[in-house]
Amino acid sequence: MRREWLYVLLALGFAAVAGLVVTLSRPTLLTVAVGPRDGVEAGLIETYARALTRNHEDVRLKVAPFDDVRDSAAALEQGRADLAVVRPDVKLPDNGLTLAILHDEALIVAAPEANGIESFSDLSTRRLGVVTRHEADLPVLTSLLDFYDFKAAAEDEALGSDALAAGRIGLVPLKATEITAALEGKRVDAVAIIASPTAKPAQAMLRAVEAASPERKVTLVSVPDGKAIVQRVPTLQAVTLSAGTFGGRPKRPEEDVETVGVSYRLMARGAVSRVAVASVVQHLFEWRSRLAAAAPIAHQMKPPDYDTTVTATSAQLPNHPGAVDYFEREQQTFLDRYEDWIYLFAFFGGTLGSGVAWLGQRLARKRRERIDIVLDRLLDILAEAREAQSAAALDTLTRETDALITDVVRQARERSIDSRMISALILAIDAVNGALDDGRRAFEPSADPNTGSRARTARLLSLSLPAAE
Repeated sequence: MRREWLYVLLALGFAAVAGLVVTLSRPTLLTVAVGPRDGVEAGLIETYARALTRNHEDVRLKVAPFDDVRDSAAALEQGRADLAVVRPDVKLPDNGLTLAILHDEALIVAAPEANGIESFSDLSTRRLGVVTRHEADLPVLTSLLDFYDFKAAAEDEALGSDALAAGRIGLVPLKATEITAALEGKRVDAVAIIASPTAKPAQAMLRAVEAASPERKVTLVSVPDGKAIVQRVPTLQAVTLSAGTFGGRPKRPEEDVETVGVSYRLMARGAVSRVAVASVVQHLFEWRSRLAAAAPIAHQMKPPDYDTTVTATSAQLPNHPGAVDYFEREQQTFLDRYEDWIYLFAFFGGTLGSGVAWLGQRLARKRRERIDIVLDRLLDILAEAREAQSAAALDTLTRETDALITDVVRQARERSIDSRMISALILAIDAVNGALDDGRRAFEPSADPNTGSRARTARLLSLSLPAAE
């Protein structure tokens, strides 16, 4: 095999290794769908995406904004996005696995204390004002009505002033600015909103109810059967409003209040690499304080609830294995990720190396066989030169010897030849040249053959042939 081919193979090998290194070091780009485009969740994800790019991390996010959270969930389900902001009760992608809970929103029901409403079941025959911030808020209330065997009153009944039948609840749509007047005018008996307890809409609703209450006393209505409701409607979740959540003196509420709520989650397709997902979750939580400076909602992020690794991936709203790897501190190392490839590379590389070695030995044997043929012929020529009967026969042997020498020189230019073979060739050529010269002197005594020329040819041959080490 030519030495140049060896250099070419080495160059190709280095190029392959360099290409592999570049491929493995290239950051993973994931498309994340966010909706609504002007929501706090979109602001958080966009801030996070910029931070990943700024820090040159191994994973990057490409933000794809949508008008509604339903659209972002659809993009994930249809494979147009790798990650998405999802509200499960609005639309739950069948291929979505949870990475993190971005924030919770609770069903907050407040009523003037004088109305005597303390539990959701007390709302029978009452009218409930609903401040809707999303079209899916009403279906949440409908789910609760079904659980308690209540029926929503017809629209004209809900908006009228007549008493409602037992088991009926009037749902009255309200704007935030209409709450106080509606309570004072007895159009509604309580008000509900689905929002984060610390968000401005929830605080504003509570102040509006307080303004319509005698002595400014407000009761936060509980939904005590939250866990049972979640069993029936897994897209909801049980939420506890801790004592003092809304501040005040005395604190509001005075005791913990059980209710239900919804969550905004960051979800990923199950096919997304668990290594990439683990990296996304890791930086998201490790940079919480940094992100909160631009997106305060980052303080409300939390990991999804689960007891064991098994329950984490088999829950009603299952979690992504990559996220579980981070939460359990079991992120895969480089060897863990590529051990199969390393094993295959070692196996096939060893096999390929053995094959190349065998091929090299085979080619070397072929080269030795060729030299052996030349040596055997030179020895035959040596014998024939001693027995030649004419000068013409010697000339024929001389031409054949020159042809053999030419063949050896050409082969030596292309391939290395073992030093022992070169020594044997030199001895054989010198002997043949000597026999030819002796024969010429016998047939032409007056001739003055240039014996030194033949000897010098052999010496030059020995200098020009590259010997293998």
